[in-house]
Parts: sequence; C-alpha cells; structure tokens
Amino acid sequence: MAADTATSPALEPVPQITAHEVTRERSGIIDWLTTTDHKKIGILYLVTTFVFFLIGGVEALMMRLQLGTAENTLLDPSTFNALFTMHGTTMIFLFVVPIMAGFGNYFVPLMIGARDMAFPRLNALSYWLLLSGGVVFYASLFFSPPEAGWTMYTPLSNETFSEGGGVDAWIFLVHLTGLSSLVGAVNFYVTIANMRAPGMGWGRLPLFVWTILVYAILLILALPVIAGAVTLLLTDRHFGTHFYDPTEGGSPLLWQHLFWFFGHPEVYIMVLPAFGIISEVLPVFARKPIFGYKAIAASSVVIAFLGLLVWAHHMFTTPSPTVVLVFFMMSSFLIGIPTGIKIFNWVATLWRGTIEFKTPLIFAAGFISQFTIGGITGIIVAIFPVDWQLHDTYFVVAHFHYTLMGGAVFAVFAGIYYWFPKITGRMMNEKLGMWSFALMYIGFNLTFLIQHTIGLDGMPRRVYEYPDVGNLVLYNRISTIGAFVLGLGILLTVINILRSVKRGPVAGPDPWKANTLEWFSTSPPPDNNFDVIPRVRSVEPMKDIRRQIAYQTGTGSEAPPAAESLVRG
Repeated sequence: MAADTATSPALEPVPQITAHEVTRERSGIIDWLTTTDHKKIGILYLVTTFVFFLIGGVEALMMRLQLGTAENTLLDPSTFNALFTMHGTTMIFLFVVPIMAGFGNYFVPLMIGARDMAFPRLNALSYWLLLSGGVVFYASLFFSPPEAGWTMYTPLSNETFSEGGGVDAWIFLVHLTGLSSLVGAVNFYVTIANMRAPGMGWGRLPLFVWTILVYAILLILALPVIAGAVTLLLTDRHFGTHFYDPTEGGSPLLWQHLFWFFGHPEVYIMVLPAFGIISEVLPVFARKPIFGYKAIAASSVVIAFLGLLVWAHHMFTTPSPTVVLVFFMMSSFLIGIPTGIKIFNWVATLWRGTIEFKTPLIFAAGFISQFTIGGITGIIVAIFPVDWQLHDTYFVVAHFHYTLMGGAVFAVFAGIYYWFPKITGRMMNEKLGMWSFALMYIGFNLTFLIQHTIGLDGMPRRVYEYPDVGNLVLYNRISTIGAFVLGLGILLTVINILRSVKRGPVAGPDPWKANTLEWFSTSPPPDNNFDVIPRVRSVEPMKDIRRQIAYQTGTGSEAPPAAESLVRG
C-alpha cells in the first residue's frame, strides 16, 4: 500500500537523500578574497576568529605564568597590563561575538531554506571590517599597546595616563568591529524576516535562528551607544574636549554608563547564540523533540529585554543612590528566571531520552554545568552589599569566565563538532574529541573554580604580582596548571580539525539524523544550497522528510499521518 502511494500522481516527486561525498575543485585565493557566498564568508569568520582565540589564549597563558608564583619577575608591570588588555579585548571583540556571526553566516540561510543572505556584498563587507579591526588593534604591538584594560575606564584611558597610540588603536578596533557587527546584524534580520522556506512561520523557526535574530536586534540597539562613547573618548584625547575629565566639568561615570549600556547586552549578544547551539544539539542526540520549544524561544526575547535594563550592576561601587542599586539588583535577579527556564528545559530534553554520547552532546552537557555555576555566582555578585566586597577581586574573574569561557566557548566547541561534517563533508575523530573535552573540562575547573577562593581571600584582579601570604601561592599555582591543561585540550581540537579536514571519514549529508534543514543539503552544500526547497510542516522538518521518504519508498514501518501534506503544493 505504501509503495502504491509513492507512485501516485497526486503526490509530487520527493528529492531523495543519498549519502555521498561532494567533490569540487579547490577554490583559488582570489575566489576567497572576492566571495559573496555566505558559506565561504562563514568559514572565513570561523577560521579568523579561531586564530584570534588562540592568540588570546597564549596571552592568558603568559599571564598565568607570571601569576604562578609570588613576586614573580617574568613580566614587568607594563607588559602584564598590555597582556590583560589585549586578552580581554581579543576574546570579546575578535572571538566570541564574531564567531557567532560565523556560525550564523554559514547556517542561518541553510536552516531557513534560503539560497544566500539578503545582502551578499554587505555580508562580505562585514567580514573584511572585522579583519581590519583586528589588524589595526594588533598593529599597536609595534608602537604602544594599550594598558588600560579592555573596559578602557577613564581617566586611565585619556591622554594623560595612556600616551601613544594603543588606546587609539582600541578605539578604531571598536569602530571597525562595531560597524562589521552592525551591517551583519541588519543582514541577519532582513534574511530571517523575509527569506524563510514555505511553511516556516515564526513558530517553526529553528531555535538557533531565533537566537541569531535576537542577537541581531541587540547589536542594532547597543552598538550605536559604544560607538558614541569611544568617539567622545577620541575627541577627549586629541581634540580638546572634556566629556570624561572631572577637572573640566566632565564625568568618568559617563563613560561607565555608556560602556556598560553596551557591555551588559554584549554579554547576552555573546551567550544567546550559544544557547541556540545547545538547543539544536541536545534534541538530536537525545533522540526526542526539544522540551518547551515556545518557552525557550520566548525566554531568549525576555533575556534580551532584561539585559538592556541591568547595565549598572557593573557599577555598584560607584556613588549611586541606594534606590538605584536596589532597582538594578532586582532587575539582575529577574534575568535568572528566563535563564533557568532554558536550563530546566534542556535537562528535560535529556531526561529519559535515547541518548547518544557523541562529542557535540558532551560539550553541550559541559556547557550546561559550567554556565549554571556562572549564573549562580552572578546572582551572588548581583547583591550589591556583597559586590562591595567582591568587586575587582578574582571572584569576579572566575564568575565572568564561567559565564563566557565555560558557557559560550564550550557551546562553540559543541557547534564545531556538530556542524563540522556539514561544512567539510568529513567526520571528526570521536576519541580525540572526547580527550579534548576531558582536558578542557578538567583544566577549566582547575583554573577558575579555585579563583573564587582567591577572590574571597581578597586578591585583587589586574595585579602582576602578589605577596606570599596565606595559600595564595598554592591557589595560583593550581590555577596556572589548570590553564595549561585547558590549553592542551584546545590544542587537541585544533589537531582534530586539521587531521579531519583531509583524513576524516566521509560524512554524507545527514550523519547525525538531525532535525533542521541544513542537513537536507549535501555536505558540503552546493553554491545554491538546495536544488529543491521543501515545504516546512513542523519545527523538525528533517524528521518529516525522512518519514515521508520511508513512507513513499515502502521502507517505513507505518505511514506518518501528515505524509501526504508534506509534499503537496
């Protein structure tokens, strides 16, 4: 009966999914330099930002070597200040935010059934602006690297305390990467709003695409503020204005308000796409639908809204009225509600699932545990009397890294292992992947869990040396050892990537039996992404397509109820 139905003239032909390797000629350098293909631009983003990630990691290891023992003389104060400034700036502006744009560039059009981004040339421009910002910033190494911290607080960043061009290079970095993110955000918004496959309404949008949409809206709202702030800083430094100079009627607090009005939404700009990656990975390897699709999508929007209201919880030690401190404390607590919804829904997705313990799932599970710790410590420092004691100590460093390194970076690695077969047509080595995760997880917790204790013992951050008192040497030595274990874990993934690009097993179009439309195309996808764009009938279109093919070819045990409607006009 199923076989007869498959040949019925009432049904349109269904494109068959066959596992095969796509062979294509190697593209020349000119093609990569001039491309407007969203997939190649996505790869350029991913490779470039990962290189910056490795550079930032080396800077972190150099700082940890300096702090591995008391009163160390390995680095001088100026070099140490430059290292933590460049490390923080690199990780925020040149890695976490743009690597999410890399995943978005490659996969958003594929996931929504589009041929390309809405504005391909604008898409290419966004990448080259990012690269230009990174080059301009690191060029400061040859004359005067910035030493005022990645937040560039005034008056440390004005001409009196920061002579030379390092701070100016930082300002140009913010302008160039900000413009890159802004034009990219407009492109994402227009693409998602107007280029979805037939039947893909807002209630069937993949959760990763939902988070990229919210990411884009936050960028559009937040970036003009930081652009204005750094422009005022530039005029203070070189054109005789005094916006941030208290001796001339300006206010250093103005910089903090402007910076953190951008800076706190920036946290969610970095983390929300990571949430989307986790929401795609978990149901695939749990072999069950995501629990609470609507709640997870809605919580992303709520997090973004609340994230715009809590910037001053970074400023609890400034002279602000108590009523203001209470407002921002309570607003910070509220963000825990939609974030908790996500975590409970992810755990519920895994609960009683037919779990396949593959590397993407392991990194996703690691993300949940690390980010939960970061969220709990975030609630602690959001209590402003507690923050008065912990502010500018290593407790804040630990919290921040559990949120972004333990959170966003573990999600990025989950995304790399999950989507690598789609990008390259090859599978990564599972054993190397598991070893990489184990070393990263152990190394990360050795590095940063102990830093909570270091902070509670009163050690301030951003100091290049410390006295041999109490257990500070022991704690810092454990943290330094952990940093090198973490670095070894990251190195294993780099080796895995380089090895698998050429020698990995052929993946086929849908090696994970996944849920979303990017797996409908070949691996890697052709230039036009799809020869046939299917009609979307649920939030799991690939499951529907596999059921339909099994039904029409007679290989399925029973016909899916909606099989016929999937292929009608």
